[in-house]
Amino acid sequence: MEKFGKSQPIKRVEDQRFLTGHGEYVDDIALDNALRAHVFRSPVGHGRIAALDVEAAREADGVHMVITATDLDAAGITDGIWGITIENRDGTPAADPERPILARDRLRHVGEPVAVIVAETLDQARDAAELIELDYDDLPAKMDLAPGGEPLHPDAAPDNRAFDWAMGDEDACEAALSRAAHVVRMRVDDNRVIVNSLEPRGCYAEWQDGRLHLSFNGQGVWGPKAQIARVMGLEPEQVRVTTPDVGGGFGMKAPPYNEYFVVAHAARSLGRPVRWMSERTEAMLSDHAGRDLTHEVALGFDADHRITGYRVDTRCNLGAYNSNFGQIIQTTLFSKVMMGTYDVQDTFLHVEGYYTNTTQVDAYRGAGRPEAIYVLERIMDTAARELGVDPWELRRRNFIAADKFPYVSATGETYDVGDFARVLDHAEVAADLDGFAARRKASADKGRLRGMGLAYYIESILGDPSEGAAVEFNEDGTATIYVGTQSNGQGHETVYASFLSDQTGIPAECIKVVQGDSDLIAKGGGTGGSRSVTVQANATLATVEKMVAAFTPYLADKMGVSEDEISFDDETFRAPGSNLTPTLLEAAEMARADGRSDLLRHEARATLPARSYPNGAHVAEVEVDPETGKVTLDRYTVVDDFGNLINPLLAEGQVHGGVAQGVGQALCERVAFDEDGQLLTATFMDYAMPRADDLPMFRFETEPVPSTANPMGMKGCGEAGTVGAMAATANAVLDALWARGVRQADMPFTPSRVWEMLNGTPEAAE
Repeated sequence: MEKFGKSQPIKRVEDQRFLTGHGEYVDDIALDNALRAHVFRSPVGHGRIAALDVEAAREADGVHMVITATDLDAAGITDGIWGITIENRDGTPAADPERPILARDRLRHVGEPVAVIVAETLDQARDAAELIELDYDDLPAKMDLAPGGEPLHPDAAPDNRAFDWAMGDEDACEAALSRAAHVVRMRVDDNRVIVNSLEPRGCYAEWQDGRLHLSFNGQGVWGPKAQIARVMGLEPEQVRVTTPDVGGGFGMKAPPYNEYFVVAHAARSLGRPVRWMSERTEAMLSDHAGRDLTHEVALGFDADHRITGYRVDTRCNLGAYNSNFGQIIQTTLFSKVMMGTYDVQDTFLHVEGYYTNTTQVDAYRGAGRPEAIYVLERIMDTAARELGVDPWELRRRNFIAADKFPYVSATGETYDVGDFARVLDHAEVAADLDGFAARRKASADKGRLRGMGLAYYIESILGDPSEGAAVEFNEDGTATIYVGTQSNGQGHETVYASFLSDQTGIPAECIKVVQGDSDLIAKGGGTGGSRSVTVQANATLATVEKMVAAFTPYLADKMGVSEDEISFDDETFRAPGSNLTPTLLEAAEMARADGRSDLLRHEARATLPARSYPNGAHVAEVEVDPETGKVTLDRYTVVDDFGNLINPLLAEGQVHGGVAQGVGQALCERVAFDEDGQLLTATFMDYAMPRADDLPMFRFETEPVPSTANPMGMKGCGEAGTVGAMAATANAVLDALWARGVRQADMPFTPSRVWEMLNGTPEAAE
């Protein structure tokens, strides 16, 4: 691993393809003769289906098929969409109501799929949808996070509570809080957001020779393959799932959605390829949303301002059904970094999940860890103000000391390494903390309020710790690496080729990266949880080791030496007394000439021994115009500990994107429903996304403490930007508003909401 220091900021090779319009996305790859699918969706938040008449739609011009829940039942497709469930704190199972592929009996959120029309053209499918007659009896919409109301699932969750879960010793935590010299309490809201990936969801299916091929723009092919085989009653070998180029996923695109099953059924039934592509408003109504939870928090301190105990009581919105990962995100995944970087053992996390007449909530960049760090760093900042201590020093006083690693957290995570004080010291200099007073005065001279916000985050890398890789030598002198992760725009083609090149000496331009095809790669974990670079690099190392071991006896014979005399220096094979020094490509060429096809493909799987824990400090500075409430993000500094980096340029790009998403939630993004469950923010006219002029140029630096959890010393970086950004931005806004008497400030900090906070209107807390 001595060559790992070759890490260079290489520009992404795939960008040439993307920027010149040569990317191949799911809407580009469907055959010209593919039929078009259109989804007829629920127009109401809650209702009982009285009648559904699709006969006129079936007779419409160009229509080949109209599919309802009844049609799926008749075809033997009776299973619903799968989701993980947890145990309640009393040991009983959490609610697990059916999530039907198409609505049956009830409509539970606006945008729920009711029927799918398949026609020659999209216009014909849309026209046919206008002929569908749906009669329903309105039911009261359940929109609050409390027991009661009209039940969405009368049998499974009669009071609309999906689960009542807890982790930790409640008595010990309460005792720690009761003996504390100071207890800080606050409510923290975490607003619902819509993911809004640049490319909406879509899929394409065809049935050939008794096999289904489904292509969709997701985050991994093996989970969806298993679910599609299960639901459609197919053997796994009858299903091929592929993923082409993907324009953003962020967790939202990981699971198989309703539409994919119906499109696959249509392709099998009609013997024609079928394609479906979501439109933007359709995506806002049907994509899994993010966040949407509220907390009551208590943080106890002793007389020396050391934390004694921490309690979080959370109510989270699951939406109308259990999504694939909805139940675990605000429970087990939240708990992984609940206490952050602070040396505290007496903690208690209590979470109640509720069903509401809204779109499902699932993973969104960070999946539980941004939510946990947000609430922790918000109350740490408020505690510093209430205790009258410097927020930077309060964090330093409570950090896990560098000599305490490996450290087992209160919720059972083993942090392998860390030097949080060193990273924070770096951030203090990078953010020019000493110059803040002068910048605040300059803002005041212009009649503006200026605030600085600090957040120190840590995140736990999630997902399957095992992964596979295969390397194949091609006749044209190139090599192909097959990987089990899936790029959604992160730059995997560049990173994986560079890493394999670094370990083997094969020129990066001679390496092709293949991903996202269940026929070509037997098993993989996809992308999510910041797992890709660590698990895939680890699998690549195992494959290289296997490859070198396989070539060694073959080359020993060629070089006229014993096997134990041969060494590989990450570029060439060498042995004392032999003037042959073949590279791997040269060795493969020799093997091909000798008919040794067994040496032309090498595959291995490897499992990381532990997780890695990226961490770092985010420092935001905002300026607030008290006349209008407008918040301007003026400066933003990040100092991260990502351990060793393969490509610092790509890591910085990941941080920039993550920060933009966190800042977007903090300053402008907010989902709004009316009392009947109608989505009021269903277009970009109503849902505000951050734009380029909303963001300053971010300052990004690293202070690496190499991980011991993998041989590369890496720590994942895909989600870190978002994990720290929300709290840093929110703390900066509250810092600006504090002197004006504002004590409760929740995202998003839109001009109207900030103006209301400053002027003490009742709407400020809504």
